[in-house]
Amino acid sequence: MNTLPEYLYTPAQVQELDRRAIQDHGLPGLSLMERAGRRGWEVLLKHWPHVRRLRVLCGGGNNGGDGYVVARLARRAGLGVRLQALSDPDRLNGDAATVARRFQEEGGQIESWDPTGLADEDVVVDALLGTGLDRPVEGRYREALRALKAAGVPVLAIDVPSGLNAGTGAVMGEAVEAHCTVTFIGLKPGLLTGAGPQCAGTLYFDDLGVPPEIYQDMAPVAGLCRDELLRRCLGPRPAHAHKGQFGHALVIGGDLGMGGAARMAGEAAGRTGAGLVSVATRPAHVAALLAARPELMVHGLDSAEGLAPLLEKATAWALGPGLGQGPWGRALWEAALRTEHPCVLDADALNLLAADPRPCPNALLTPHPGEAARLLGVTPAEVQADRLAAADALVERYRGAVVLKGAGSVIAAPGALPRLVTAGNPGMASGGMGDVLTGVVLGLLAQGLSAVEAAELGALVHARAADRAARAGERGLLAGDVLMALRAEVNP
Repeated sequence: MNTLPEYLYTPAQVQELDRRAIQDHGLPGLSLMERAGRRGWEVLLKHWPHVRRLRVLCGGGNNGGDGYVVARLARRAGLGVRLQALSDPDRLNGDAATVARRFQEEGGQIESWDPTGLADEDVVVDALLGTGLDRPVEGRYREALRALKAAGVPVLAIDVPSGLNAGTGAVMGEAVEAHCTVTFIGLKPGLLTGAGPQCAGTLYFDDLGVPPEIYQDMAPVAGLCRDELLRRCLGPRPAHAHKGQFGHALVIGGDLGMGGAARMAGEAAGRTGAGLVSVATRPAHVAALLAARPELMVHGLDSAEGLAPLLEKATAWALGPGLGQGPWGRALWEAALRTEHPCVLDADALNLLAADPRPCPNALLTPHPGEAARLLGVTPAEVQADRLAAADALVERYRGAVVLKGAGSVIAAPGALPRLVTAGNPGMASGGMGDVLTGVVLGLLAQGLSAVEAAELGALVHARAADRAARAGERGLLAGDVLMALRAEVNP
């Protein structure tokens, strides 16, 4: 992924930004369309420098207009270009009609949609549906998207992959899965969360040279996680530093047979920089955890009675990894929630919270979509349909910070701009990854970061460590591999 701007805007906001550039600053819409098409052509050549056969699929709006510009430039370069319009080109209006006419004046032919030979093309340009899509794709457009997916041909998407909701990242019935996407003027959140990363592929952004003044007084809907925050919060330590300055993290979890979850969370807290790390777990796990990671202080608890002194010593605690929902886990959950220390709730702690909802203003929640659905009383599909809205609903209901895990993890907190994580990879879909994230966030809380800082940095560091660990391949990536990569990421 190339450098992207920090702030994200809804499709409606991007339309307003476009209007400001044209009407308030006198930048011709035709000029913007030509620039967009040229940038699409440049990205195409960057990814497929040896392309010879190109098919361009154009819709009936400005997105289709961008496609006509790409097709014209490709013909000038000597490529074999087939342009197929899925909407009647005679019904095009404004700038899109102008660029379609220019394409024809230079000898280009406009064909009707025909999937024949689609798989034989070197590249297909998707300029069918723009950012305004808010209902399921139907008719010939749906047929075209299905045919494009079945053909398995490389695809460049213009502005947004057709069929993807640019605001939410939801697939509207059927969507293109592009190899790369070039988007313009404002970065849309739907490209970066939910199905967005899978559909967009490698993402490029171009502001098309619009005046920076158009962004003034336009409040973004979200932002990307910030490297600046990483450098500010995790800078070099002073030479006279000692362990007492970096907090005491406590992990509570590991019911019978699940001690590994607590161990990974504890080790992650240490790898992230916590000065001291304790683990409260079943007595049966103590020897194994000490043998595997002697730096941890491991306490065996048969009941919640011994938890209070451990909580008193802790700077921050985490509850959930391997906790279970039996009597032992429930007792620890009730005892821990009586304190007001900064804390992380994950896994079965979230499931227990869903069964007994209560405000948790000192807590940082780290649900995956299934857990988020239980916390909100909805289905996982509803969570995935609008992940930003789901994260906001979790903050409103539970009053704490949230990391909604998944592709394009969403970080949200009371009074803070939501943030999206662009790092991470599919290899993270394996057991223990959430336990490591819990420990990372806990380690940051223990070092004195606020909940919103720990959520943003924790999600970012965890995802980047997973990318570092996946350089040898995503399949077979284990949570332990991510643990080993953490130290490099927390020492910027």
